[in-house]
Amino acid sequence: MSDSIEIISWNVNGIRAVATKEALKWIDERQTDILCLQEIKALPEQIPEGLFEKEYEERHINSAEKKGYSGTATFSTLKSDYNSTSNHIDTMNEGRIVETHYDDIVLFNIYFPNGQKDDDRLAYKMKFYDDLLEHCEQLREDGKSIVICGDVNTAHKEIDLKNPKANSKTSGFLPIEREWIDKLLDHGYIDTFRYVNGDEEDRYSWWSYRSNARLNNVGWRIDYFFISEDLCENLEDAFILDYITGSDHCPVGIRLSI
Repeated sequence: MSDSIEIISWNVNGIRAVATKEALKWIDERQTDILCLQEIKALPEQIPEGLFEKEYEERHINSAEKKGYSGTATFSTLKSDYNSTSNHIDTMNEGRIVETHYDDIVLFNIYFPNGQKDDDRLAYKMKFYDDLLEHCEQLREDGKSIVICGDVNTAHKEIDLKNPKANSKTSGFLPIEREWIDKLLDHGYIDTFRYVNGDEEDRYSWWSYRSNARLNNVGWRIDYFFISEDLCENLEDAFILDYITGSDHCPVGIRLSI
């Protein structure tokens, strides 16, 4: 491994749409070692060629059983020792997780469920959260360090969305969802963006397509990198690339010294 690796996460809201817009070409200008994409909405054979010129040694695709829905993809210049789709967490086979192991570091690229549809879906989201945390804790007991990235579909604090009061009863900002992030942090995980950038305001990763939300920066920070606290001393940077367009989300990333 190099002295420092960059990992970027992006909910592309359709990898074929992003390819049509050539919205991944910026990857060629960066030294991104691992690229984690969510909501690819494609089967492996439907992923277009020429998304970027950069050579990735590995690509792990986890497509949903339901066509044109969900799905995750991890592109890596680093060789993994083991990879999994963690179907004991993603029990509905919605292509939500790519789990890759690199020596003692386990990287989770996750498109977390959205709880807005109904109570059943919210319950599924909360079970998914809890099952993930239990799995990560078992890996830590085995001596692994953890990196979790992706679209978490929850804003943690009031600072993480433009209109917290108006959304206090909306899934994505419900007390029960926010409390799970509290629980994650209490278990010794770090919200990397806040760790590096403190209480920086008006930094979001998702904007509704309605009413010029992005233009007016009426957004939510729902895309995260969490790391187990043993990696804190390795964390060099955590950032939001909010100038990159092509989806209703923007990319987020971290740099780790290894």
